[in-house]
This record gives sequence, structure tokens and C-alpha cells, in this order.
Amino acid sequence: MKADTAQTAMPPGTASSATRALNVLVVGEESAGMELVRTLARGPHRIVGVLTSPEIPGGKIGSLWGAAQKLGLTTLPAKRVKDPTLADDIRGQQVDVLLNVHSLYIINRDVLVAPRLGSFNLHPGPLPDYAGLNCMSWALYHGESRYGVTLHKMEPEIDAGAIAGQALFDIEDKDTALTLTLKCVKAGLPLIHELLRSAAETGAIPMQPQDLTERRYYGKDVPEGGWLDWSRSARAVFNFIRACDYFPFRSPWGHAKARLAGEEIGIIKAALLGQPAGEAPGTVGARFGEAVRVACGDEWIGVTKVFSGGKYQDAVEVLQPGMQLEGGPEGRGSA
Repeated sequence: MKADTAQTAMPPGTASSATRALNVLVVGEESAGMELVRTLARGPHRIVGVLTSPEIPGGKIGSLWGAAQKLGLTTLPAKRVKDPTLADDIRGQQVDVLLNVHSLYIINRDVLVAPRLGSFNLHPGPLPDYAGLNCMSWALYHGESRYGVTLHKMEPEIDAGAIAGQALFDIEDKDTALTLTLKCVKAGLPLIHELLRSAAETGAIPMQPQDLTERRYYGKDVPEGGWLDWSRSARAVFNFIRACDYFPFRSPWGHAKARLAGEEIGIIKAALLGQPAGEAPGTVGARFGEAVRVACGDEWIGVTKVFSGGKYQDAVEVLQPGMQLEGGPEGRGSA
């Protein structure tokens, strides 16, 4: 069940005469969870609880836990989804739908089947092609030009349940792993509202089984150990750098790594220049605006930001013409 754009949902707060209010349990994190809870709170459905990471005193501001409490909602630690006794609470609260948004806890099997209409996950990737972890990074690393977000029923096998909605969109050269994540949130939330609208009006949720023969599952491993290979094409090097780019947030892949004078540095941001390079791969060339040219196997790329000396720095402060960037943990040529 694929569509080029997200399905159009009824605006939050609107309901037809046949619509019944649903009892919804939200399991979520980050801005996606916050946006979902805020829109649901303005609509006709009842949020019976929000399971998320508790606030840490002195920690980051703007957590889903704090936002839910300000809305007067019941909050529970997200790790409770691993506890089979939560299933009894779900049935006692007559929960119709459990919605999982950006929470990485494995939900107990008894909990998954407790909601009347099922448990559903907003997966930041087009299924079945991109199942598992860090799929935005893998898509950029592979040089994909299209990507998507999938709302699917949760089953014991991760990301294998039937698809309730999917939206696809273009990947642009300016996209990073972070911006691709944000695109998934923007395209994915309307899918959730459409699911709730259908469930409220008809008492059913249309779904289509995945073709699991096409399934590709990705784990925690980082390709090439995170080391750049400057002998590859500029496009391949650029794709690896932006696949690691969640700046200013921490990347699950860490930084794309290189060695400079035997010391490891992170290559944080770069751009394609479309200029043929006649130097050996990894050679630092002349400055190009705010970027520093670095030779790849075919063309120069323009590096603008690096991580060196324990801090983020503009590339022009670290890289000088004639320097040599190397790949591999020992700094012996390219990985």
C-alpha cells in the first residue's frame, strides 16, 4: 500500500456524526511524539496515557514527559512496555489503539495484542525495503533518491506487520540524516490521523500485508566501521558524510571518520562541487568559499565542518592545502 504523498487526514478536532471517540495509548519520544500528543489532545479522542522517558533533573528541555504532564495526561516510564502486566491495564482502560512513535523499547507480546484494534508503529522508512535501525542513514549511504515513512501493525517480528499507511517523498542533495528524519515525521503524522479517522468511523483499520520476500533489515553496525574511503567517488563519500549527519544532535553512527597526521577527526558537513580532481584521493586542496576542497576518486568535495581537538570547527581552521586525509583506523591509506 504505497502512495506518493501522505493520505489526507481530517483536521484534529473534527469528527463526523458517525465518529466515536477512541481510547489511545501513546508510546513515544522526541519531537515526533510531542507533536502527535499535542495534535491528539486537540482532537476528539482520549489519550489514556503516554509512555516515554522520564525527565532528568537538569536534563534537556522540552521532553515528551514534560509536555504530556502540562496537558494533564498520565505519564509512565517507557520501559513499562516490556512488562506483560501492562496488558491488563490496557484492557482495563479499554484502549482501542496503541501508537508507537520513535520509541526503541521492544514491546512485550501480551501488550501488543491487548488494544482492541491493535498496536501500530510509525517506522521512519519505506517497508519492506528499509526495516530495522538507522534506516535514514542507510538510505543516504546507498544513494537513494526516494524514501518514505510507514505506519504498520506491530507484530513480534520487528517491522514486519501489515501496512496501514505509507507516504513516499524525494531525497534532495541538501538532505542529511536529520532532515530525512524530520521529513518522515511531517509525512507520517497524517497517516496516524487517517488511521484513527478510519477506526473511529468504521470500527476497522484497512491494512495490506508486507511482501516479506522483499524485506531488507538493518542492524546497529556502521558500514566500513565509520571510516571514509577517499578513493571512492565524490558522490559516495558525500553520501557517507551526510548519512552520519544529525548535527547538532548526536549521531547513532558517530562521525564519518578520517585521519589527519595520524589523529582521528570527524568530517561533519560537506558538499558536492562537481569539479574534477587531479590530486591523490584525500589530498586537501585550496579553499572554495567557506569550504575546503578534498580530493576523492573522481572529483573534489567541499568540506565545511569537522570535529577535531574535541570540538566542532570550521574546516578552514583545521585543513590546509597540501595536507593528506587518510582512511582506516591505522591511517594507512583508505579504508
